[in-house]
Amino acid sequence: MAERAVVLVSGGLDSAVTLAIAKDAGCECHAISFDYGQRHRVELESASRVSRRARVASHTVVPLDLRIFGSSALTDTIDVPKDRDADTMADGIPITYVPARNLMFLSLAVAHAEVIGAASIYLGVNAVDYSGYPDCRPEFIASFQETANLATRVGVEGGSLAIHAPLMHLAKHEIVQRAADLGVDLSVTVSCYDPDLLGHACGRCDSCQLRRAGFEQAGISDPTRYQQPR
Repeated sequence: MAERAVVLVSGGLDSAVTLAIAKDAGCECHAISFDYGQRHRVELESASRVSRRARVASHTVVPLDLRIFGSSALTDTIDVPKDRDADTMADGIPITYVPARNLMFLSLAVAHAEVIGAASIYLGVNAVDYSGYPDCRPEFIASFQETANLATRVGVEGGSLAIHAPLMHLAKHEIVQRAADLGVDLSVTVSCYDPDLLGHACGRCDSCQLRRAGFEQAGISDPTRYQQPR
């Protein structure tokens, strides 16, 4: 019997590749996505497409309205930064950071894993092209795994939960190449922080710039649908 795994699927490039990696490892994958009041809600449609194409065992969408707290360009009426150069993107924590988002997402993923008997959780965080988010660092993932095993029945009763972040140390072009190697259709993914209602990417936010550069550096054709031709 295949090992069960909960995979966080946002609908973006990184989570689609992470799901493919979990499938390639032989896991029975249970996708989990979050409807957290994000302005780029088209990513939920993408998450559904990605999950269906991967033929996951289940796909759960959790309602979690983080607009209550705001303070992020993704959940509040704050402009999404555009046209920032690489040095600016690497300087400090950007306004697109959603406070404690991955901490909450992982906590709910752990609860789901306990219920369905999954021993692993996969997520697509990245410490190389991560735009300065504190909850995408290896220190956080290691600390959360320890906490999860202290705070759950499975951990207390002698089992364990493993948190896998297979893209943690890959540059974006390496992730794009991994997608190609695994046959992942990235045309159905949405990474943009400010897409239009049809899911067309702005091409100018931090996420779009990192994604575009990844395809260029990998020498692979970019299937992203942009709002305006480059």
